[in-house]
Amino acid sequence: MEKTLQSYTPVSLEQMKAVRLMNRIDTKYVTTLPKLVRLLEMARGQYWVQEIDGQRNMPYYTLYYDTERCDMYLEHLRGRKTRQKIRIRAYEHSGVSFLEVKNKNNKGRTAKKRVACRAHEKDAHTDFIASHLRYSPEKLMNRIENRFTRVTLVNRNMTERLTIDTNLRFHNFTTDKVCKLDGLVIIELKRDGLTYSPILELLRQLRIKPSGFSKYCMGMALTDEELRKNRFKPRLRMVEKMCHVDYNAQFAI
Repeated sequence: MEKTLQSYTPVSLEQMKAVRLMNRIDTKYVTTLPKLVRLLEMARGQYWVQEIDGQRNMPYYTLYYDTERCDMYLEHLRGRKTRQKIRIRAYEHSGVSFLEVKNKNNKGRTAKKRVACRAHEKDAHTDFIASHLRYSPEKLMNRIENRFTRVTLVNRNMTERLTIDTNLRFHNFTTDKVCKLDGLVIIELKRDGLTYSPILELLRQLRIKPSGFSKYCMGMALTDEELRKNRFKPRLRMVEKMCHVDYNAQFAI
């Protein structure tokens, strides 16, 4: 993968600000590393890759909050279309972190509100949380953290972003269980509405189909045997077929 990425034309973080897409439609795809390499080879002429300080595959850290009863997890489990998540997302290469509230509506559109913060600094932003989240800041607790590396592509018309996540691993604060999804790839197409996307035909050719995948929910389901997970079981079986779920892995990348 790294060799193929080096053949892409780079685009800077400053240039990428033109495609922030804070209010967008997201479509996720789950695949394997060999198929990802083939996809990158096919898409090379139509996409640029984000590069920061010479790096094209960036480390990310995320800390998810939820209530003691895991209300936000259960919203997703029940299939509720209108739902929320709250997290701290840290861009580890740059040292920048944001507290983010993600709202998904019944039309499938995702809107994200965020404020700059330090890692694990939720309690300094109770006003922000109270303004954007349905749950009281006092009821939130650390539920799960994850790490992954991300490649970000942008099409040459600058109308969409494609994020590609690998090396996914999770640590559950309640059970203290760690797992790594060895060889799994999560691709997410982020665009404003139904604008033309060159990647869709390439995904179709490789038989990579849309498949919902919430890192928060999948990480929770994989690392907490006490949680209800009936609705997620087909996706969990899919993950287990596509990659090795390693429960002896280190959380650090």
